[in-house]
Amino acid sequence: MTTAKAYEDPGTPEEISRRTFMAGATVVLGGIVGLGVAIPVLGSLVPTAEIIAGSRGWWPLDAGEMKQLQSSTDKPIKIFFTHHIQDGYIESDAPEYVWGVKLDAAGVAKLQAARPDLPGLKVEAEGISPYPAVVMGFVMFSSICPHLGCKFNWDTDANKFACPCHGSQFSEFGEHIAGPAPRGLDPLPLQEKSGVAQITWIRYKQGEPTRVVVSYS
Repeated sequence: MTTAKAYEDPGTPEEISRRTFMAGATVVLGGIVGLGVAIPVLGSLVPTAEIIAGSRGWWPLDAGEMKQLQSSTDKPIKIFFTHHIQDGYIESDAPEYVWGVKLDAAGVAKLQAARPDLPGLKVEAEGISPYPAVVMGFVMFSSICPHLGCKFNWDTDANKFACPCHGSQFSEFGEHIAGPAPRGLDPLPLQEKSGVAQITWIRYKQGEPTRVVVSYS
């Protein structure tokens, strides 16, 4: 059987060197591609820390409503504020509100007894860990129900907060007393700056007994 001369000729040293280089390059490129696929796959299997969106800001509360809270002795007050939102290239001012509760010394003691979760409250991000639940004799509660995110109201006749969506109920101190909510109302950081009351608006994870920060907005 006759073998073609072309298959017997190994080629010149330059051709052999070129073939060796191309073979090596193919192996290397194949490894890089494989590594590029493997890293995301392996990364998805490794637990990562919770990513908190947004940046912390202080938003001034409505001065007139704060005066109502200061003079209030028997009921929570709804207090509005406007905060600036930036989502990519879109910026807007969004109206929002919190519920403020005025507390004297006896009220603070009752709050501590009703809400043992508050003294140990920590938000481990943006330099506000921990923050006190009571500032200037007031506690501010987020208006978002910790169950599924509906807005609850204050029922004056029943003397409690009530969520219209799924029936969760809370005392004036934000203690969970009925319904499917897994925890009490979420407090928000409060401070006074140049005579103006300000809060940090925080969105917490819903449907869990543990208070977890999702975003500042």
